[in-house]
Amino acid sequence: MSDVLATDFWSSIFNFSDYGRLLVLVQNSIIAAAILGIVGGLIGVFVMQRDMAFAVHGISELSFAGAAGALLFGANVVAGSLVGSLLAAAIIGVLGARARDRNSIIGVLMPFGLGLGILFLALYPGRSGNKFGLLTGQILSVDIPQLGVLIGISIVVLAVLLVIWRPLVFDSVDPDVAMARGVPAGMLSIVFMILLGLMVAVSVQIIGALLVLALLVTPAAAALRISSSPVVVPLLAMLFGFVSAVGGVLLAIGGSLPISPYVTTLSFLIYIGCRIAGRIKGSRLRRRREPSARAATAGVTG
Repeated sequence: MSDVLATDFWSSIFNFSDYGRLLVLVQNSIIAAAILGIVGGLIGVFVMQRDMAFAVHGISELSFAGAAGALLFGANVVAGSLVGSLLAAAIIGVLGARARDRNSIIGVLMPFGLGLGILFLALYPGRSGNKFGLLTGQILSVDIPQLGVLIGISIVVLAVLLVIWRPLVFDSVDPDVAMARGVPAGMLSIVFMILLGLMVAVSVQIIGALLVLALLVTPAAAALRISSSPVVVPLLAMLFGFVSAVGGVLLAIGGSLPISPYVTTLSFLIYIGCRIAGRIKGSRLRRRREPSARAATAGVTG
């Protein structure tokens, strides 16, 4: 009996009997995952530098509420998700200039958005699969209109990021000096929050409201564990996001589970690997510095 249960368990996670046929049917999903991984990884670098990982979760809750409300009232779910995300991003961007204010605002928005979303889903009379998909994602059912919206929003986010890249980096790394140099920190904060809201909205549609952090935070956090280069970190974050998202889709095709566990597991494993690599790199640097430090101490003593 235990062998049968173990076989059923593993077959629900990995089953590649019809993999080739299924792979052809999910081309839109693979493209969507690649775009989400790359753009999410890139914007995630600024999320980490500006200490706004908590904000991603707060925006995702209101995005979930907007999507659930649209589902209940028969409106476009993507539009509802965008309205919720942009509303949350605007509130946080305008009122949360300081970290303490921002965290308190997010702490208020999160339970409100989650509770409102659950209320809308409880009132929704349709299929339970639609409800579940808003929380855990439905990337394996991405259609052409959804893919078009994702591509369009991603292009807008990338274009605006390139325009504000240098002042945004300056403001993210050293906000006090940036403000003294005349960088419009308040405007940059609002623009960045809007970009973040757009990416959260499309991510909620694909990977679900509960797991947005797996693509908008974890890849960048992993990249920062092994490098501090302003060039290397964004490239690694995009690579890690791409591997997590596309790898999650490719694994999910062979199983009967939602996409979310595969994406989050890959993202987590990458982070753990980078953390270990970062510790090894740090210990090697310390060993290299010790002889020089001892020599300098001996010189001073002598």
